[in-house]
Amino acid sequence: MAGDPHMTHRMPALFVGHGNPMNAVQDSVWSRAWSALGRKLPKPGVVLSISAHWYLPGTAATAMVRPPTIHDFGGFPRELFEVQYPAPGNPALVPRLRELLAPVAVRADLAWGLDHGTWSVLRRIFPDADVPVVQLSIDETQAPAFHYALGKRLAPLRDEGVLILGSGNVVHNLHTYAWGRHPVQPFDWAARFEALVRERIVQGHHRALVDYASLGPDAELSVPTPDHYLPLLYVLGASTQDDIVSFPTEGMDGGSISMLSVCVQP
Repeated sequence: MAGDPHMTHRMPALFVGHGNPMNAVQDSVWSRAWSALGRKLPKPGVVLSISAHWYLPGTAATAMVRPPTIHDFGGFPRELFEVQYPAPGNPALVPRLRELLAPVAVRADLAWGLDHGTWSVLRRIFPDADVPVVQLSIDETQAPAFHYALGKRLAPLRDEGVLILGSGNVVHNLHTYAWGRHPVQPFDWAARFEALVRERIVQGHHRALVDYASLGPDAELSVPTPDHYLPLLYVLGASTQDDIVSFPTEGMDGGSISMLSVCVQP
């Protein structure tokens, strides 16, 4: 089975705005909030992570016993490259993913690992790295509706001890990001789009969020590429009408990176 078959409580599903990977090593309002969230969450048997940073043609799942920590970035301090997150894998989850996602083919991957979209967040939420982690790739060739549908198919895992984690950013525009040390005000378009997404989530209007490109110029600026937005659709797809929605973190980093997190739980 995927997680612990004896678990009877439905696990939450969680989308985290991960932002700058330095949140993994620096104290920030967001890193503190992730740590606090970890103390509140029920401990899962497995984390299934859908990270913005494993974005490629096709659907794959990490299938190694010891997934490596991947430092998939450049230009950051040495201390960030020295971080290791030695969580075990769970190869037994791959057949279950194939069963749930069929007829979509799920390739068992032995070359990737845990990228910073996954470990920078989990290092705060589960700092002991004692919860097995499997990553599921995002198929870059597919439309948003495909990813939302996959989230729906993954929903049964929540009853099998699996925490579904989406890691990205609702607003992610690096071209307008302020890289300086001083805080800057959010761009108007970024604040408007984040507020709209939050409102639609509370209302349960997922269709508009799947068809985000129809939401106008603010969406075009906030989601210039789909990779960081799509993990949200997996979490929304895995939610139910009975779930309670909360937003464990919020705020805008550098004016154009939304740090909004979304937790859905019974």
